[in-house]
Amino acid sequence: MYTIVPTKVARVYNSYGGKFKFLTFWDAIIQAVFFFICLLNDFYGSNKVNLKKRPLIRKIKDYIHATFSFPIAMFVGITFWALMFVDRELVLPKALDPYFPWWLNHMMHTMIMVTTLLETIICPRQYPKRGNGLAGLSVLMLAYLVWMHVIHAKSGIWVYPVMEVLTFPLRVAFFAVLFVFVTILYFAGESLDNLIWGNAQLKQHKSYSKIK
Repeated sequence: MYTIVPTKVARVYNSYGGKFKFLTFWDAIIQAVFFFICLLNDFYGSNKVNLKKRPLIRKIKDYIHATFSFPIAMFVGITFWALMFVDRELVLPKALDPYFPWWLNHMMHTMIMVTTLLETIICPRQYPKRGNGLAGLSVLMLAYLVWMHVIHAKSGIWVYPVMEVLTFPLRVAFFAVLFVFVTILYFAGESLDNLIWGNAQLKQHKSYSKIK
């Protein structure tokens, strides 16, 4: 027996922008690129704790993790499940369950956080200067915000149903809160990395000093 997807839901998922309209899909691409760079770094770079001169591939790996991979993965997962808890129709209507099964949902919104946390715990990195990291994250989030409005202008449809129930002032406030939240996640990633690898980096730095 086939389940018919409501016209309103189908319009959103088949509208202008295709899969690229969803931040979850952007995040999946970011994580795929990041872990490919991790693989390249394993062969051509270095995973040492505190390098005086990092290979280029290691610099790219560290920057992408700090600026995009960690904060966006956490942002996508936390905001998705928070909205699902409030009202799932705001992000993933129940009518899509036959086409977007629970296991795929968890792969896209749960495991993406788990793998990013594992990467943070297993491999060391050197965070970029905060200004550079936050600038990259802000550009990405602003680009996605503009993209959402382009989609709305082209199709008359908001990517996420939650936008439809918000008035203009509330929508502005909602976006502002999300920007603050993703910034907090950046600092959370930096703090977590320092908590896990800070002592190791300090010990290695002291060992270099003694050698000198």
